[in-house]
Amino acid sequence: MKSDRVVFVHGAGTFGAAAWPRQHGMALEFDCLFVRRHGFDPVAAPLATDFLADQRILEEALGRGGHLVAASQGAVSAMMLAVERPHLVKSLVLAEPACLSLTEELPATKAHRARVEPLFARAAELSDEEFNREFARAVSASEPPPLHTAEDRHRAHRLRLQAPTWTAPLTIVPGVPTLVLTGGWEPLYEEVADYLAGTGAVHRVVGGGHRPQDTEEGNGLIREFIRNHAQPGFESGT
Repeated sequence: MKSDRVVFVHGAGTFGAAAWPRQHGMALEFDCLFVRRHGFDPVAAPLATDFLADQRILEEALGRGGHLVAASQGAVSAMMLAVERPHLVKSLVLAEPACLSLTEELPATKAHRARVEPLFARAAELSDEEFNREFARAVSASEPPPLHTAEDRHRAHRLRLQAPTWTAPLTIVPGVPTLVLTGGWEPLYEEVADYLAGTGAVHRVVGGGHRPQDTEEGNGLIREFIRNHAQPGFESGT
């Protein structure tokens, strides 16, 4: 019997299969696709965020339906698709979801916006290096490493083109089985997770900073959750 499809959706940093090193082995159990969001390409110039284009990419990848596993900003388009096409989404796993349009009136999100919204408003006036430096200061009170390589400069340019996730057209949550993983390090993501838990999602704090999917527990929970919502008759390893 053909196994369920699982589509993995990266955040704002590493993309494609490289964003999911602990989940590569799931291809032994499932039909896994590691997509690239709109504007993410190893060669072509980065493009500005387009949440609807990302949603279309995910819909095409799901085909007749399957499971979505999304991290950080990638959770936005995953949730948008699950709201618009719930019959396609058997389950939804969100790692540190940056779905800030859902929580824009809550304290941690409001504080985050107060720090970074003025920077996004000035993005067109700044160089990639200037934006990268000010973003790191605003988000983590740290200094980013210098942009030594072409890949570093590519990543900084892409960061400057990213749209704030509170601008995404996401106002309700999907009625599909949902697991939310967080690292327990940042109130912003815990606030989003608590909001989703209040609508029926399962929330687990597993450590790992902004990458809870890389922890042993997080990786295990992802696999278990998808197995539990796989097609009838699916058996692990078949």
